[in-house]
This record gives sequence, C-alpha cells and structure tokens, in this order.
Amino acid sequence: MSVRRLTLADVVESLTGSRPVGPEWPVATTVVDSRQARQDALFIALKGEHTDGHTYVSDAFSRGALAAVVERPVEADVPVLDLTLPAERYELHPPVLLRVTDSLCALQQIATFWRGQHNVRVIGITGSVGKTMTKEITASVLARRYVTLKSEASYNNEIGLPLTLVHLTSEHERVVLEMGMYDVGEIAALARIARPHVGVVTIVAPVHLERAGTMERIAQAKTELVQALPQAPEGVAILNYDDEAVRNMARATQARIFYYGLSPQADLWADSVEGLGLEGIRFWLHYRGERLHVKIPLLGRHSVHTALRAAAVGLVEGLTWQEIIEGLRAPAPQLRLVAVTGPYGSTILDDTYNASPVSTLAALNLLDELEGRKIAVLGDMLELGDYEREGHEKVGMRALEVADVLITVGPRARIIAETALRWGMPADRVHITNENAEAIALLEQMVQSDDVILIKGSRALRMEEIVNALEKEHEGS
Repeated sequence: MSVRRLTLADVVESLTGSRPVGPEWPVATTVVDSRQARQDALFIALKGEHTDGHTYVSDAFSRGALAAVVERPVEADVPVLDLTLPAERYELHPPVLLRVTDSLCALQQIATFWRGQHNVRVIGITGSVGKTMTKEITASVLARRYVTLKSEASYNNEIGLPLTLVHLTSEHERVVLEMGMYDVGEIAALARIARPHVGVVTIVAPVHLERAGTMERIAQAKTELVQALPQAPEGVAILNYDDEAVRNMARATQARIFYYGLSPQADLWADSVEGLGLEGIRFWLHYRGERLHVKIPLLGRHSVHTALRAAAVGLVEGLTWQEIIEGLRAPAPQLRLVAVTGPYGSTILDDTYNASPVSTLAALNLLDELEGRKIAVLGDMLELGDYEREGHEKVGMRALEVADVLITVGPRARIIAETALRWGMPADRVHITNENAEAIALLEQMVQSDDVILIKGSRALRMEEIVNALEKEHEGS
C-alpha cells in the first residue's frame, strides 16, 4: 500500500471545499522560507515583521517549487489560480500561484484539513520552561514502537505547528507537538488545528509575563491545552504534581489525569535524584509498586522532570519499561545547554538560546554540580514584566552561592550582580558589563584550564557571540 502524502489537490480542497480534477500532484515539502524550497515544494508566502515572503516567490519557483500560496499579486512567470473566486471546478497546472485572502490562515486551514485525514494519536506539550527538550525525549521514547512525527526545532507557534502537521503521512502513528504562547487564546487556536489526545504541561513560570500580564493569565493560557483534550479514556492530561498551578489544571479537563513529579502522591514519581555533571543524572523511578533505577544522559538534576514527562507519555501510550528506558537513554540533543571546549581546555556550558529565572536557576544548579572554578556569565532576562527585579534578584542570590566569578551583561542583569554584591560576594569576583564585547575581553584575560563557564541570557542579547569568541580562542591556543 502506497504512503499517502499531501498533494496539491488536498491543498485546493482544504481551501475551497472542492477537489480539483486531474492529477493529484504530490507535495514533497511545505516551506515558508524560499531558501528551503526544492523540487515539488509548496511555498507559503507570509508577511513578517522584517520581510515579506511574496518578495521571494520567484526564488522558490527557481528552486523547483510546485506551487506558491500568495495573498497579493507577485512577480512570477507562472499562471494564477484564484481560490478567492468561486468556481464550478478547479484545474491544476503546476507550477502555479494559488491566490488566497490570507496566507497564514491558508496554511492553518491546510494543516487542519490534513490533520483530519489521519487516524493518528497527537501529543501536545506546553509549559513555561522545558517544552522543546520534553518534545525531543518524548519523541525518542515513542519512536521505540511507533512511527513518530515531531515538531522540528522550536516549531511551536501559529506557523510552526501547522508546518509540522502538513508533513504527516499515512505511515505516522504518533505526532509530538510543542505548543507555545504569548497570551490567552493562542494554545486554544493551536489545539483546534492539532486536535491532541494527550496534553503534557511542564510548569507555569513568569516567562512572557510582559505580554501575558499576570501569572494567572499564563496559567489560564496553558490550561487551554488540557481543556481541548477529549474525554477519558481517549484523552489524557499529564500534569506536573510539583507545580500547584499545573496540578490544579485537573479541574479544567474531562481527560484522564496522570500526575508526575517528585512526590509519592504522583502516579509516576522519582527520588534519590543524583547529578553526575556532564555524565547526566541517575534516579529511582516509581510506578504502581514498580521501582527502577535509571541513568540517562540529560544534564542537570532538573532534567528528571523531562524524563518523567516522556516516561509518562510512554506509559499512557502502552510502551513497555524496556522501550521507555531505551528511549530515555538514546543520545539526546541538548537543545538548550551544550558543553563545548573553551580556551586552555576549559569547559563552556553554552545555554545562550534563551533565559528565564527558572531556566537560569536550573543552569546554575548544573554549574554547581561540576568540578573546577565556576564562572557564571549571565545576561538580561527579558519579558518578565513586574517580575523583572525579583527574578533577577533570585538569580543573583543563587549565583552568589554557586559562582566563583560572576560576569553580567546588560542593564537588567546588573540587578543580578548588585544582589550578589549586597549579600556578600567579594567585589573583585563580580564584573558588570554592558555588552558581549566587554565580557569577551574579561574572559580572554581570566580563563584558566580548569574553569567551567556558564553563558546564559535572553535570545535578544546574542550571547552566542561570547561562546564563538571563546571557541575561536581555544582553536588558536
């Protein structure tokens, strides 16, 4: 039996309700970046803050695109099929421009239609911290038994989630989707497209607080995932028992509740968690009277919650313990925090993807587990709203306990340094800088062979520049 993949005929039917006559025209891939287009691709031209995909339609066709979805006229020497006009029948003659009213809505409509064509179990993952790694490890676990599709990178928004779903085929048995949000209503919209059966919630923390406004609104937004789940037994909400806001989401769903955490009151729980530095973690797992000793390659003791979430999904989806443990032990991409070699054989903990108080405290806890002189290079944490000062102060208190040397980058991170100084960190061990170049200059002067250097800050600070500079120095040393 041939594998069923998205076709241009499916695309037109999803947008018009009418299936075109003639060949199906299989779509090889769907992209929103013309540089990723290849033979038989579908290009969706989206208007962004900084660029407009309509400018690059010709580029997509030059790379072999089969069709492009557009919402306005473009310069491309291909025929136009205007789907905004009623027609008794539509005929496809690629390469072709598919004219719609709104390209983003069209992408979401295609994904919603295509999701509905597949009898597949969907696992949605949301929470303030830990979504992407949970998605990766959960997919690793499920792949021990099922053909599994997962969100690429951090494809967790109104563009990324539908882009994942349009790559569904008839071979897939499970889909693992990351669901992000800035405010109330966004996860509900994603859930209408994805129709998840299982909802996993990590924690509720002051991330994107500046946009959401309050912690209550963040919790409300995350609750939208469990509200969208079907009734038990088909629907299952996998909730963090250790986070009261997440635990209370049980009241908002008709799905079966499955708790995970570090409490024996959870359905699946762990204890005796031991950090092994860069070797990973080990702990005991407990479930319905069973007890298993597990060692996995995830970094930091906080990663036990990631393992619990993935194991919970495995249990819910009927996997054996052997399959679950194999999935947890599989080499996992440390998508956020990676260890690389710095100057003179020092170790750099590159956690520059983003930063919140919760994730920064977790990174400092990992730094605390490692041997050597500990240098914490911490940048601004953005979008914290009213929690900005308190969040930076909490990080400053922990940095005081962990770091031998503290370097801060940016005006908000200054609060981290001032807090550490106020509570007794010697002034000669604290360095306040305004930009990455200053931090690089300091590090180049001070780094020694046994140092462990944590580098972390919000995405806008581009602190990977510090990592790159130190790696280059290592190559030259």
